[in-house]
Amino acid sequence: MIYLTAIFVFIKRGGLYFMDSSKKFTKNERSWIMYDWANSVYATNILAVLFPLYFAAICQKNGADNLVLWSYGTAIATFAVAILAPFLGSLADHKGYKKKLFTTFLIIGVVFTLSNAFFSNYQLLLVGYIISHIGFSGSCLFYDSFLTDVTTSDRMDKVSSWGFAMGYIGGSTIPFIISIVILFIMGMENETAFKIVIILTSLWWLIFSIPLLKNVKQVHYVETKASTLMKSTLTNLVKTTKDIFANRKILLFIIAYFFYIDGVGTVISISTSYGAKLNLDAVSMILALLLTQIVAVPFSIVFGKLAVKYGSIKMLTYAVGVYLLVCAVGFFMGFNIEQNTGLDAIRTSTILFWILAFLVGTVQGGIQAISRSHFGKLIPPERSNEFFGFFDIFGKFAAVIGPILVAMFTQLTGRDSIGVLSLVILFAIGGGILIFGRKTLA
Repeated sequence: MIYLTAIFVFIKRGGLYFMDSSKKFTKNERSWIMYDWANSVYATNILAVLFPLYFAAICQKNGADNLVLWSYGTAIATFAVAILAPFLGSLADHKGYKKKLFTTFLIIGVVFTLSNAFFSNYQLLLVGYIISHIGFSGSCLFYDSFLTDVTTSDRMDKVSSWGFAMGYIGGSTIPFIISIVILFIMGMENETAFKIVIILTSLWWLIFSIPLLKNVKQVHYVETKASTLMKSTLTNLVKTTKDIFANRKILLFIIAYFFYIDGVGTVISISTSYGAKLNLDAVSMILALLLTQIVAVPFSIVFGKLAVKYGSIKMLTYAVGVYLLVCAVGFFMGFNIEQNTGLDAIRTSTILFWILAFLVGTVQGGIQAISRSHFGKLIPPERSNEFFGFFDIFGKFAAVIGPILVAMFTQLTGRDSIGVLSLVILFAIGGGILIFGRKTLA
C-alpha cells in the first residue's frame, strides 16, 4: 500500500506536488530537484553499470587488467575531489562563486564524458573517465550545498527526498532502460552501441541541468573584496574545521555518517561483482538493479514524508536497520552457494539477490536524502559550501574502508559470504551512534 501510494502522480498543472500537500514546489526547488534527474544518468551508466562493461571489453582486447585500472582510476578521482572539496567549498561560499564553480565542474564532467564516445584506446578512456568523475563529483558538492539556497529548513527533508526520487526516475531508470534497449538491439559486443550510450548520457546530463543553471541563485554567501578572497577562503576553512570539532551535534552526526554511508556505498559498489563471483546470471542482475531504481522512486518520497513526521534521526536509524538485514541476506546468498552445488543453489541465491535488490531500493535513496537534508539543517546557510565540503570529504574517504573490510575478511576466511557480512561492523557503529546519541542529534 505504501508503494502504491508513493508512486502517485507527482506532476500536476505544471508543478510538482507532495502527496498530502496542495502547495507546489517553488520554481527554485523544482529547478534544484531537476539536477538529480540530470546527473543520475552518469552515476548509473558511467560509474556503476554500462561504461565499466565497455571499458572491460576494450581492456581485454589489449591484454590490460581492467579491474586494476578501473580501481586506480576511481581512487584517483575520488581522492582528488576529497582533497579539493573543503577548499573549493570555502571558496564557493563567497558571493558569486558557487554558480561559477558548479558550472565549471558540470562542463568538465559533460565534456570528458562525451569525449569517451570518440576514443577506443583504453588509456584515453581511463583519462576521460577520471576527469569526468572529478567533474561529476565536484558538481554534486555544489549542488548539495545549493539546498540551503533554494528552500527553508522545514522543507529540506521533502525537497532532498524528491531530488533523489527524480534522480532514480530521470537518471537511473528512463535513460538506463533506453541504453539497455540500444545495447540489446545493436549487440552487447558492438562498440558503436556503447558510444551511442555515452553520447546519450552526456546530452541527458547537460540538457536537464539547464533549469538549475537558469533559475537557481546563491542566496547565502560571505562578502569579501577580490584582493582578500584567497586569505578569506583559507581563514574560513580553518574556522569551519574548528567549528565542526566544537559543535558536538555536527561532529557526532558526521562520524555516524562516515560509518553508515561507507556501508551503503560498499553495498552499491560490490553487489554486481559479488553476484558474478557466485555465478549468478548477468541479465538477472541487471534487471535486479533496475528493480532497485524503480522501488527507490516512491520510497525516497515516503522517507521524506516520514522524516517530517517522526524525525530524521529515527528514519536514518530505521534505514541502517534495513541495511543490517541486507547484509544478512547477502551472507545467506553466498553461504547457500558455498554449502550447496548445482542449479537449485544458484536459483535460490538468485531469488535472494532479487530480495536484496528490493530491500536496498526501499532505503538507498532515503538514507542519502535525509542525511543530506539533516546536515543542511545543522549548518549555517551562508557557509553551506564549507560544511558540505567536509561532509563530502567524509563520504569520499569513507568509501575506502568498506571494500577493504570485505577483501580482508574474504581473504582471512576464504569465504565471500563472510566478507559481505563484515559490513555489519560499519552499520553497527553508525547505527549505534545514531541510537545512543539521538538526544544530541535530534
